[in-house]
Amino acid sequence: MRARVPVVEIMTQSPVTIRADATAKDAAGLMREREIGSLVVVETGKPMGIVTERDIVTKIAAPDKQPSRVLVRDIMTSPVVVVHPHEEVAEAAKLMSQRKIRRLPVVQEGKLVGMITENDILRIWPQLIEVTREYARAGLESQFAKGIEGHCEACGVYSTNLMWDRNLLACPECRGG
Repeated sequence: MRARVPVVEIMTQSPVTIRADATAKDAAGLMREREIGSLVVVETGKPMGIVTERDIVTKIAAPDKQPSRVLVRDIMTSPVVVVHPHEEVAEAAKLMSQRKIRRLPVVQEGKLVGMITENDILRIWPQLIEVTREYARAGLESQFAKGIEGHCEACGVYSTNLMWDRNLLACPECRGG
């Protein structure tokens, strides 16, 4: 029987954020200054996206764009995939594995309350990452995302009840359509 560890117990409680109208140069500078690999993009206090080092490399550096002329909103990943603070770490790891992401903003009642990363999980449960990577490689599907908060990937509307449907996190109105 595995231990039940909620995300809230291992998450970073003060994730670094940036506004969508900031520049990619601002984002890169903030990541360098704070020695982190991602920023949660917030508007009116709610997470709207995430911008990562990979976004800077693939969407700014590789196409030779000028970072001071590109806005974060134009390079961020949105809608952002999030997890609830009381979700089990094992389920968060499965979500990361299935979505091929390494960071999950933690959201409760629409408010950003933390961030959990693959490294956070590795620190407490090293074998879990390999298990969930094998899970993804095997192509296994699961309905583990019940009750996840975030923006519906079908319509973009915020919901506290996202579930997996056709490989998207979808709100009740968009599921099964």
